[in-house]
Amino acid sequence: LITGAAGFQNFFPTLTATLGYSRIISLLLVAPPYVFMVLWSFGHSLASDRLGNRFWFFVYPIPLTIVGFVIFMTTSGFGARYFSFFLMIFIFAQNGTIYAWIANAMPRPPAKRAAALAFINSVGNAASIWTPFTYLPSSAPHYRPALGVNIALQVIGLLCGLGLRVYLQKQNRNLEKLEQVDAELSREDIKKLEKTAEFEGIDIATARQLQKGYRYMI
Repeated sequence: LITGAAGFQNFFPTLTATLGYSRIISLLLVAPPYVFMVLWSFGHSLASDRLGNRFWFFVYPIPLTIVGFVIFMTTSGFGARYFSFFLMIFIFAQNGTIYAWIANAMPRPPAKRAAALAFINSVGNAASIWTPFTYLPSSAPHYRPALGVNIALQVIGLLCGLGLRVYLQKQNRNLEKLEQVDAELSREDIKKLEKTAEFEGIDIATARQLQKGYRYMI
């Protein structure tokens, strides 16, 4: 979803060309938004780690990018349209956060996390196959169909982020319950412990001990 919404990156020179300048100037205009996002992403990632939060750092770029898409779709002046690029580019802060969140959500075993990251990365980048077909020359200079698709993908991404947050909160409550020595484990809890023990090559008691104090980052 995020990769699909970020499809404009492949057409950034095409979008800047609609501002009315020569080819060389249009290409030069591509650079400042990316330079800005390099600096912003550093602070964004540092704050996310320091605060131990992924959800809000995934969410806040969504309305910013949507505003950027809407501005580009509805205005014609240079200032507003060029400013919209600085808002659209916030999707890259969001992109880095989701990979960190995925890694946090799959801490063990390493092989499972590596396979999950590879699968998600490959499937996610498959969006690059079809997104070019939404940037039709006939829709210039505002490219409303393509940016409308981007807005829809961002809204769906927000809903998925909310779903992941609710799911991980539930998992954290289950982990808290497992830490209680006298707590009665359900059949599902026992199966999860058995699976963890099998992956790690340890017994169930050790697997239960291993989970103590661990919480998914939300």
